[in-house]
Amino acid sequence: MTRKRYIQAINEALFEEMERDENVILIGEDVELAIFGDARGLYERFGRNRIRNTPICEATLTGMALGATAAGYHVILHMMFANFVYTGFDAIANQIAKLRLMTGGQIEIPITFIAGYGGGMSNAAQHSDSAHPALMNLGGINVAMPSNSADAKGLLKTAIRSRNPCFFLEASARGGQMGEVPDGEHLVPFGKAAIARAGTDVTLVTVGSTVRTCLDAAQQLAESGIEAEVIDLRTLVPLDEEAVLASIARTGRLVVVDESRDRCGAGSYIAALAADKGFKSLKAPVKRVNIPNVAIPYAPAAEAEVLPSVEKIVAAVNQIGARRRAA
Repeated sequence: MTRKRYIQAINEALFEEMERDENVILIGEDVELAIFGDARGLYERFGRNRIRNTPICEATLTGMALGATAAGYHVILHMMFANFVYTGFDAIANQIAKLRLMTGGQIEIPITFIAGYGGGMSNAAQHSDSAHPALMNLGGINVAMPSNSADAKGLLKTAIRSRNPCFFLEASARGGQMGEVPDGEHLVPFGKAAIARAGTDVTLVTVGSTVRTCLDAAQQLAESGIEAEVIDLRTLVPLDEEAVLASIARTGRLVVVDESRDRCGAGSYIAALAADKGFKSLKAPVKRVNIPNVAIPYAPAAEAEVLPSVEKIVAAVNQIGARRRAA
């Protein structure tokens, strides 16, 4: 095991996969300069034939990625911020998500999208969204959201080796976070959640940027005698339903924590899943901790107010715990 920053683990995965397969190319806005740090050194190592800046026009570059893929390349498209998914959405939603089905499997779409998402960096409303609910709804694109360095490397390598389109969403506020990364070849399978912390009293289901927040909340809850189990989904498409339902069966209570908006967010889907398939196990209502239906503010204090927090998670757990104690 070696300790690496989250962003360094992503960079290492890119180096390894581009060394492994010469058909892997990286395109995107400012990838030659690598201003996010995740593509640092790639241009110097692989050159302009495989690392190439694109115009600042997402509608163009998503179409470019599709065309290059159809020509036989495996494209890694760095979109910088998840908000830019919206301006490139035509090719993503109407072509990339659908062409494998529409051609009867004759065309594979091995595109890996990379984008930073979420608040905590005062990047303001047009650079702080979590776009995964829209991507989950397309029906043809995998969505990976690593919470730690090991998963960042392992999930990205799995995405790049896949023959299907995948969004690899980096937690913008977690780039400097340190974590253990296994030495040697390391891949993390899609659709396999991790138990980040075992517990018996309540299940916290989360993904990506809010896993650390949930672990901190679980530690605080433990001091008051409540043992929370934290489920890190790792990927939202495919989703490990069995892990969620098994944890609910153990604890009887569920709080879903997700850095997307309340209306039609990932948390809403997981809550519906629990009500549909895990209702008999539930001893209290399902609670959700997410973002209200507003744009993410620029001011740090205002931004912190809308993001999921330890305090909000503990309050949600105490609400359903109070019902339990009164029963």
